Amino acid sequence: MNSIQGPAIFLAQFLRDEAPYNSLENIAAWAAGLGYKGVQIPSWDKRVFDLETAAESQSYCDDIRALLDKHGLVVTELNSALQGQCLAIHPAYEEMFAPFHPAGLSRNERTEWCSSQLLKSVQASVKLGTTAIPVLSGGFAWHLFYPWPQRPAGIIEEAFKEMANRWTPALDAARDNGLSFCYELHPGSDLFDGATFEMFLDYTNQHPAACINYDPSHFVLQQLDYLQFIQLYGDRIKAFHVKDAEFRPSGRQGVYSGYASWANRAGRFRSLGDGQVDFKRIFTLLTEAGYRGWAVLEWECAVKSPEQGAREGAPFIAQHLIEATEVAFDDFVGAETDAGRNQRLLGID
Repeated sequence: MNSIQGPAIFLAQFLRDEAPYNSLENIAAWAAGLGYKGVQIPSWDKRVFDLETAAESQSYCDDIRALLDKHGLVVTELNSALQGQCLAIHPAYEEMFAPFHPAGLSRNERTEWCSSQLLKSVQASVKLGTTAIPVLSGGFAWHLFYPWPQRPAGIIEEAFKEMANRWTPALDAARDNGLSFCYELHPGSDLFDGATFEMFLDYTNQHPAACINYDPSHFVLQQLDYLQFIQLYGDRIKAFHVKDAEFRPSGRQGVYSGYASWANRAGRFRSLGDGQVDFKRIFTLLTEAGYRGWAVLEWECAVKSPEQGAREGAPFIAQHLIEATEVAFDDFVGAETDAGRNQRLLGID
C-alpha cells in the first residue's frame, strides 16, 4: 500500500495493573475496539512482553503475533527507549534513572546490560518481522546545553565520541539484520535536535542504521521548525510518534518554564487536535518524503484523560492518512512524447 500505515498506539502510557490494561490479551482487545490497527510494544514491560524470551524463541514471537492477529492487530515496532536512555547516563541522573534497569548494577554493568538489551531488541524484532526500534540516545552532556559557564574545549566532542562507541555494536547488529534504531530526539538526551543528530552521524561514520523516530511535540517545545525538519531529514525518518503539543509563552515563562510542573509549563504535551501541531502538513511532508511506516499515537496529555486521548486518537490519525497518488491530475490530456513536435513548439526546429 502506497500510504503511511495506521492508526497504531504505543502501549507504554496505558499499561496498568487492572483490566483492560494489565496484559497483552486485554489491552489488545481494548485497542482494537477503539479502531487501532497496530500496537507499539514497550520491550521493558513484562506485563505485555518478555524481551529475553523473544530474543531466543521464534515460537514465542509467533504466539505474540497470533494473539494480536486474533484482534486484527499487528506489532508495529518494539520500543526500547528506556534501555537506550540508560546506555549513557551522567552521574547526576543515575539515581533518578535507577528504576529503569536492574538494581545494584555498577556503571560498567549497567552499560553492559543496556547494550545486551538493545542487541536482544534487534533479535526479537527480526523474529517479529518489524524493522524499526524507537529509542532514546541517553546522554552525558545534557547539563551543558546552555554554555554558561563556558564549556571546556572538546568536552562535547568527547561526549559524542563515547556515545558513538557505546551505540555502534547495536547499530551494526541492526544494519546486519535490515533494521534501524530510531532516535526520538528528546530534551534530556544528547540527541535532541537536528544539529545533535548530525553530530552523532558524524561520529558513527554516517551509520545507515542510525535513524529517527519523528515526534513533532518535542520540537514545538524547543521552538524548532518541525516541518522543515522533515524536509531536511526525511530519508532518516523510519518511525513516527503522533503527539501534539502547545507552546504559550508569557511574561513569566518561556522555553525553560521556571521549573513548573508539566501541567503549568508554557510548553506542554496535548492530546491530538488540542495543541498547535500542523498534522495535515506533517502527513503531507512525510508522504512526499517516502515514509511508509506506522503513524503511532503516543499519549502524554497534561489535561485530558488517557482514555479520552486514546478514543479520539484513532479516528484523528485515520483522517490524516494519505493514499499517495501514482498519477498526475492532468494525465488525461497527456500525449506521447514527440521530440520533433516539442522542438517546433519551442521554435527550435
